[in-house]
Amino acid sequence: MRIKLWGVRGSLPTPQTPEREEAKVQSLLEKFVDFQKAEETSDIKQFFDTLESHEVKGFGGNTACIEVSSDKQSLIVDAGSGIRKLGERLVLGPCGEGIGEVHLLMTHFHWDHIVGLPFFTPIFIPGNKIYVYSVQDDAEESFKTIFKKPNFPVEYKDLPSEIIYRKLEPRETVEFGDIRVTPYELDHPDPCWGYKFENKGKIFSYCVDTEGIRVSQKDLGEDLPLYQGVDLMVFDAQYTFLEAAEKVDWGHSSAPIGLDIAMREGVKKILFVHHDPAASDIKIAKAQQQTREYYQARLKAAGTQGNVLNEVEWYFAIEGETIDL
Repeated sequence: MRIKLWGVRGSLPTPQTPEREEAKVQSLLEKFVDFQKAEETSDIKQFFDTLESHEVKGFGGNTACIEVSSDKQSLIVDAGSGIRKLGERLVLGPCGEGIGEVHLLMTHFHWDHIVGLPFFTPIFIPGNKIYVYSVQDDAEESFKTIFKKPNFPVEYKDLPSEIIYRKLEPRETVEFGDIRVTPYELDHPDPCWGYKFENKGKIFSYCVDTEGIRVSQKDLGEDLPLYQGVDLMVFDAQYTFLEAAEKVDWGHSSAPIGLDIAMREGVKKILFVHHDPAASDIKIAKAQQQTREYYQARLKAAGTQGNVLNEVEWYFAIEGETIDL
């Protein structure tokens, strides 16, 4: 499987402000001057090799959208603002010829997960079939609300593509070509469903938006399989641990909660997403450092107490990256 992250921001699309861009450039120049003095070289490539990716690229500002693909199938999860760029890429393939299929799985219908739909090019191409899958019953109603004046100039009835809705049953597996998909419930004020993808012995779990209220195996109950046997998990980490404690019932989590589950269940790799729109790249990087300290402390404590915790590869995700399983 290949997982492409088209949007990793939460709640609201967040373009960089001119002030933040200026601060980033200034910071990089200052670091370059220090690098020149320390290394006695002005080689720009060597300098860039010393930087972390987010210091150059930032973490990204588009909201939730990922693409999961295999040799035979391509699936999209959520239609946040990140789906706009995905749509532009799709029109270069079969959709660009006027006939094609899109398979879109929805976790839920909060604004940040559907805001990209009116700018998703394939939905405006005659002959295309847009299949929409959700556990919730209100998918069609939500789509009609988006494509309705004065919300958007093109009304739902005038869309040239055919939109087909398919209801998924909780915790029941559906096969999309060679990818098996199972929805599991997340911890969110409004019903929200994560997805477990299986292909050629590899497992990917998408766990956004979730507050992580249920952590123990007992509390997770019938949704525990979402976190078991997982090679890659994308997990909600909108807040720092302290912020999450202050924002109870807001429906979002922090990285330490995801790590606790992953270390216990043996998740091999986690990418943390749904970065808060109010958080600058610097703040997200600080949250990543705090998470690193927490992770190291947990491993050390476990070793001291004779407990066994699985080590996990993890980091805070950057928009646009691709992971191959």
